[in-house]
Amino acid sequence: MNTPLRLAALVLAAALGLGSSAAQAKDWTEVKVGIEGAFPPWNSTTADGKMVGLDVDLIGDLCTRAKIKCDIVSGDWASMIPGVQAGKFDLIMTMGINETRRKAIDFTVPYAAGVATFLIVKGGDVGAMPMNGERLNLNDKAKADPVMDKIHTQLKGKAIGVVQSTSQEQLIRAYFGKDVEVRTYRNSAERDLDLKAGRIDAGFDSGVYAMATFGKPGNEDLAMTGPLMRGAMLATDVAIGLRKGEPELKDRFDAAIRSAAEAGVIRTLSLKWSKLDLTPNFAE
Repeated sequence: MNTPLRLAALVLAAALGLGSSAAQAKDWTEVKVGIEGAFPPWNSTTADGKMVGLDVDLIGDLCTRAKIKCDIVSGDWASMIPGVQAGKFDLIMTMGINETRRKAIDFTVPYAAGVATFLIVKGGDVGAMPMNGERLNLNDKAKADPVMDKIHTQLKGKAIGVVQSTSQEQLIRAYFGKDVEVRTYRNSAERDLDLKAGRIDAGFDSGVYAMATFGKPGNEDLAMTGPLMRGAMLATDVAIGLRKGEPELKDRFDAAIRSAAEAGVIRTLSLKWSKLDLTPNFAE
């Protein structure tokens, strides 16, 4: 092929390539948002079937900022990632970021920064744990490992309740292995019923969830104990999950989250629902 023809062919190929990319780009106007509806204060369902909580209030604000219509769809927590992969949802709220999940889905920037901790019954078989109420980064192994070793000894032979398919379940199995009995539940409320009934010795969950739980009637005998943990496999940085290969959607909601944080909306809503300021630090 002579030079002019080769150049023309290259220009045509480039044009076709650009046209293909443009055709594949999506002009998002409406999305389906998966929310569990059973994880207060992040989200819960009222007696008349209305979904409420931090996630619900925040996604409303974020969708306005992103200029996208959002339809909320409820579902069991364990079905969320398969659901977004299959196209049942486009976005998932309350999706903690960890490396295992990164292999399956993409994430926006975090919209909340939380912790995880233990729940016990006052006066039960599991007493106060080391570093009670203090923050502990599990990635600081020199500080964290001795504390976790003490907790390991304290929990040996105990039954620990966690919500299935969560990073909390991953942590209990990774740190305490076969020395504890791990019992999994569909949601935190089901686990708490067994905790109060004495069928398990402790629970391990989001510290934000725990803070909200203790203020409810019927939970007066529950208490938090041990360090307020982040790091390792814990998914305490909470973001919106989405299918891999949706960069336009990710960019729209990344910008919306940063805008909501800068405007103080995340602080206002997290204090309203959890009594904690969960505004993420994007500089970390």
